[in-house]
Amino acid sequence: MSAPVFLAETGLDAVAPGDRYVLDGAEGRHAGVVQRRGTGERVDVVDGDGLRLRCVVEHADAGRVTLLVQEADREPAPAVVVTLVQALAKGDRDEMAIEAATEIGVDVVVPWQAERSVVVWRGERAAKSRARWLATVRTATKQARRARLPHVEVALDSRGLAARAADVVARGGCAIVLHEEAATPLADVALPDGATADGGPAPEVLVVVGPEGGISDREVADLTAAGAVAARLGPHVLRTSTAGPVAVALLAERLGRWGVGAGPGLASGS
Repeated sequence: MSAPVFLAETGLDAVAPGDRYVLDGAEGRHAGVVQRRGTGERVDVVDGDGLRLRCVVEHADAGRVTLLVQEADREPAPAVVVTLVQALAKGDRDEMAIEAATEIGVDVVVPWQAERSVVVWRGERAAKSRARWLATVRTATKQARRARLPHVEVALDSRGLAARAADVVARGGCAIVLHEEAATPLADVALPDGATADGGPAPEVLVVVGPEGGISDREVADLTAAGAVAARLGPHVLRTSTAGPVAVALLAERLGRWGVGAGPGLASGS
């Protein structure tokens, strides 16, 4: 079984094998009090940006766990960035979607205020709702034993999303709108090859999932005019909480992320 993961987003760059690292604060309390990690147990500490410390517990007390670092690995950044644009949905279905997508391996999450979204993010509610998404993604990252924490962008309206899609396409990526009436299967959509040889930013695959009421005709027209491709997942109509994770899983397979040696946890149900 893979080791449990704890997030410490700062201060890990200077740590080397043979060093001792003290896990304290909220993560230390979670390790020492909630999970009751004890001497000799294996744990991983990650910074959310690909750095993973493989450690053994030397000593644990309430809220403070001393670890002996055995290995320090920097996992490579993705050659193709997978971004889920998730429409806001009622009943926490949007949070269910980003939780599962994070466990599967999504790199970026974008909240979308679609025309048919019943839920509306405005003012103080927008800040609180995004904070919940951040917490959901953080917890799912640890559950999946990931070293990279997906980035949660600020919410976009439909006009902003069309501009975002156009930018992705202009930079060599692709934008995909999941739509039940599309003729093109997701498996047939051409994907970018990967990061450029000149060290430029990795291309992006932007996957757009609508709310329970569906994406409006105007939104589909605006997105396709921006260069997006309408695609279908399969013969069945999925809920907004399901469609995104299924699409991310299919894209992960096509991009080679789930092959042998692709990384810890990607093919497991941990």
